[in-house]
Amino acid sequence: MKITKNIFGVLASGESVELYTLKAGDLQFSLSTYGATWVSLYMPSKRGLKDDVLLGYSTLTEYTHNPNFFGVTVGRFANRISHGRFTLNGTTYGLYKNDGENTLHGGRRGFDKRVWKAEAYEDKGSVAVRFELESPDGDEGFPGTVKAAVTYTLNNNNEIHCEYKAKADAPTPINLTNHAYFNLQGEGFGDILSHELTLFSSHVVESDAQLIPTGNLLPVKDTPFSFLQRKPIGRDIAQVKGGYDHCYTVDGKLGKLRPCAEVYEGHTGRMLKVYTTQPGVQFYSGNFLNGEAGKSGSRYIKHGGFCLETQHYPDSPNRPEFPSCIFGPDRKYHEEALFSFDW
Repeated sequence: MKITKNIFGVLASGESVELYTLKAGDLQFSLSTYGATWVSLYMPSKRGLKDDVLLGYSTLTEYTHNPNFFGVTVGRFANRISHGRFTLNGTTYGLYKNDGENTLHGGRRGFDKRVWKAEAYEDKGSVAVRFELESPDGDEGFPGTVKAAVTYTLNNNNEIHCEYKAKADAPTPINLTNHAYFNLQGEGFGDILSHELTLFSSHVVESDAQLIPTGNLLPVKDTPFSFLQRKPIGRDIAQVKGGYDHCYTVDGKLGKLRPCAEVYEGHTGRMLKVYTTQPGVQFYSGNFLNGEAGKSGSRYIKHGGFCLETQHYPDSPNRPEFPSCIFGPDRKYHEEALFSFDW
């Protein structure tokens, strides 16, 4: 096991950004303090070759202009809030609208665009980086001061454990996740439509044309949205307008770390298994990628990566029928996810 720390770059403000590289088991995992971002993940294949399976950039400057949210830690609220507002305890709060008429991933300057404080440490059989960030009252329109702590741990079992914690001094919505894009053939190696996906989800959150929930949870059985049985991502994608960008419920007991998704890539033999304590997972099939330049000359074509973002349901602040995303002095935020890799 090994931890190294280097300077990733310097922002226009003069603030320095660090890059941590963790090595454990057969994986090498790099993270940046800008956005608490997953920058790279090198893993073997059944043919013995190591590839970086995360989409992203080579330089800090590129990450400061990251419209696809490659690898970032998202907050204060991941996903969309309709009409950029919500009402809490009789007060309506207005947010910055950065997705048409809606707020996406925390607004104009979410947690993905901040420099987090970081500390790396080694434990028995694992290496980790703990990131901390304070979001003041009124930040992007949200009430209450939030102190967030996110720990990403790489262990000798080729797993990345994610622990998301936050405490607020007043009731406020909190919904943290990581927005990693995976291509198990290697970043830049074409599309992910032949990757085979299983989702441990019997329902999908119905959404409108702006990807805002209607409040209904629809059974996926015998629909193009079903991944209850493993199938290629591309098999039914033509029947889903725009491609997959939907929040699925996660079957099993809420709050318990339980199976969420499995993805298998046949050429390399690589397998990703995802577990979560959260109510849902946003499955995104890279619909808006359109040839952006990535790392070392890579180009990310449409469907060039997929995301499995464990989270509360979108627009939960406006949907009392959804699991509550309101946290405060009497209710601390604590969620976990686990990404397990094999080949």
